[in-house]
Amino acid sequence: MINVALVGFGLSGRYLQAPFFEANPNFRLKTIVCNSQDPRAIFPNVGVAKSIDEVLADDEIELVSICTPSLTHHELAIKSLQANKHILVEKPFTSIVAEAEEIVALAKEKNKVVCVFQNRRFDGDFRTVKKVVESGVLGELMSYEAHYDRYKPVLNSKRWKEVVSPANGILYDLGAHIIDQTITLFGAPKSVWGETYVQREGSEIDDAFDIRLDYGSLKVTLKSSLLVREEGPRYVIHGTKGSFVKYGLDVQEDNLKAGLMPGMEGFGVESKANSGILNAEINGVSFRGHVDTEVGNWGILFQNLYEVIAEGKEPLIKPEQIIAQMKVIEAVRQS
Repeated sequence: MINVALVGFGLSGRYLQAPFFEANPNFRLKTIVCNSQDPRAIFPNVGVAKSIDEVLADDEIELVSICTPSLTHHELAIKSLQANKHILVEKPFTSIVAEAEEIVALAKEKNKVVCVFQNRRFDGDFRTVKKVVESGVLGELMSYEAHYDRYKPVLNSKRWKEVVSPANGILYDLGAHIIDQTITLFGAPKSVWGETYVQREGSEIDDAFDIRLDYGSLKVTLKSSLLVREEGPRYVIHGTKGSFVKYGLDVQEDNLKAGLMPGMEGFGVESKANSGILNAEINGVSFRGHVDTEVGNWGILFQNLYEVIAEGKEPLIKPEQIIAQMKVIEAVRQS
């Protein structure tokens, strides 16, 4: 069993990570670093620390999960590795490629595991997209389009998310997810073009983006905005033999906020109303129909993290993929 310290108890720490550490018998959530509230009201068996230094001085802690504001990730990751801890870092991993490469190099030197919390690889909708793409039913892919839109015209009440900072803005927040998904499917692109925009009244940071990635014959479009009230398709994929269109966003975050925990009946199960639409030629026969959405399961990330640390297995979230993601983000910012 791996003893874990969770640093930060906001959205990610409280809702997206702690429940999965608690649900997986291979982990023991030993300590939560939190200054604003007492997490024992929700997780009564954990200890509470006021600083990461307390955690790093605890020889029983093997894994430190960093769920603090983006700008602190680099410093805390380096500090944790220097204390000989494995690390799980909330995205965005860092603000620039050089910082990401420094962390990965130090982890290799220390023989420690570094993982980034790219939980959206294990969303039900993306698991479905990946299954359809890898099946070959669409033929050679010509275009892949992914949207991660929200309607949030009012500025975030967490002021640190709205100030100009090297790791702030929608490109680092939502963009990190759909860029990571794209790299998971297709690898690093040949070239990158992109723009970021400021759309909300009073916003100081970018809150929309438009990215084009070139993979030769395959062209990828990634878009996001916080001013999209009417939901459009989340994924639109066209190939030489067919098309796949998927609406709807994975339900795990909503499940967790509503009190449904991993392993409970119905957790991660999407409404059939959002089943994807496949229009393709299969074995010479035209087909148009619905494809059931795979069950969302962020627990896959946690189980793999345990297996990488304890058993030396291959990581699903590879450092080189995260470096490639950071390079795309930097290229967009520069363009």
